[in-house]
Amino acid sequence: MDNCSLGYTSYQSSGFPLDVFQDSPTPCYYYDMELLDRTLMTLKDAVAPYPHFKVHYAVKANTDHEILRLISSYGLGADVVSGGELEMAIGASFAPSTIVFAGVGKADWEIKMALDADIGCLNVESLQEMEVINDIAGKMHRRARIAIRVNPNIDAHTHHFITTGMEDNKFGINLADFDKAVDLALSYSNIDLIGLHFHIGSQITIIYPYELLCERVNVLLENCRRKGIEFEWINLGGGLGIDYDTPDLNPISDFKTLMDTVSNTLDVRQGQQVHFEFGRSLVGQCGSLVTRVLYVKEGHNRKFVILDAGMSELVRPALYQAFHEIQNLSAFARGDRGAMRYDVVGPICETSDSFGEGVVLPQTMRGDIMVIRSAGAYGESMSSHYNCRRLQPTLYGHKPLI
Repeated sequence: MDNCSLGYTSYQSSGFPLDVFQDSPTPCYYYDMELLDRTLMTLKDAVAPYPHFKVHYAVKANTDHEILRLISSYGLGADVVSGGELEMAIGASFAPSTIVFAGVGKADWEIKMALDADIGCLNVESLQEMEVINDIAGKMHRRARIAIRVNPNIDAHTHHFITTGMEDNKFGINLADFDKAVDLALSYSNIDLIGLHFHIGSQITIIYPYELLCERVNVLLENCRRKGIEFEWINLGGGLGIDYDTPDLNPISDFKTLMDTVSNTLDVRQGQQVHFEFGRSLVGQCGSLVTRVLYVKEGHNRKFVILDAGMSELVRPALYQAFHEIQNLSAFARGDRGAMRYDVVGPICETSDSFGEGVVLPQTMRGDIMVIRSAGAYGESMSSHYNCRRLQPTLYGHKPLI
């Protein structure tokens, strides 16, 4: 197995509507719906050779209604982690039978909502949760379809805050408890055990962790087959990363390499489905945070660009020390190709309210329109009203007809 990098599909960006941004209040999010459409088409082509592969959109990445509607129009299912996300998915026309409900802390009312909606599967993360689901389903005179989330103890080689598949993480059932979990699920009278669920992390940009996951899954499947147990669903989760460094060069993730790798490595039998849950790789590159320069401040050793957007609009840099490319659209329109270093910061009274230190930009002035790229995933969905701030209305570009 080669520890090779996942590639990307080239796409020539058509640019940003600077005139629209100049006439619109900021900060706001802008979504390039044409790029999202191309991304979904690329995914559709990658999955086409494998009719037993099924894809769900991880709603937590972005809950914008127009984005949800476009994704659901491609026939994808939805991966939700709350009752609110379940409502959003159903409201955006995702078929309930294609919805999976994950999360380590499902409240009783959320379990009831999922059973009432007759969703495709509840991904169970603990033995006690399984017991609760069985009890609630019995009281509702329903049968609950579940998949056991297994923690495969695989290092996804990503940021430690978004690693989910190691044995010390809070997610899933450890391998040592796997047999007990399967036996317990089969003993319950109100549960149908239809599958296994895995998710090893987020922003994964090398193929090796997926190969290792498939090999771990093969061992579990073979052990269960020896006991006469077959699973209808094998859910490998998501986690496929995007190129934050050069989004214009690599706007679409390499779905094909992942699909081909899984097909070549995972030992599934006829009638078994392989499920995926993609979020960031679908919507990450189509979104940008649009912001204005409030001030350019000369410090003793540094120059600061102070934006009207802050960590309340995009928390990833403060939370994960995440990198996002920052572009000055106004300077580009002026023809300014100079290179100066700035610390790009927000207006909030927190030192962590920073988008980047020593960012190379053309000469930047008060009133310039800036875009913070690759913000379509975990941007708007993680925004807050800290300091009683609020986002301005969302802008959409190149909107396809659906």
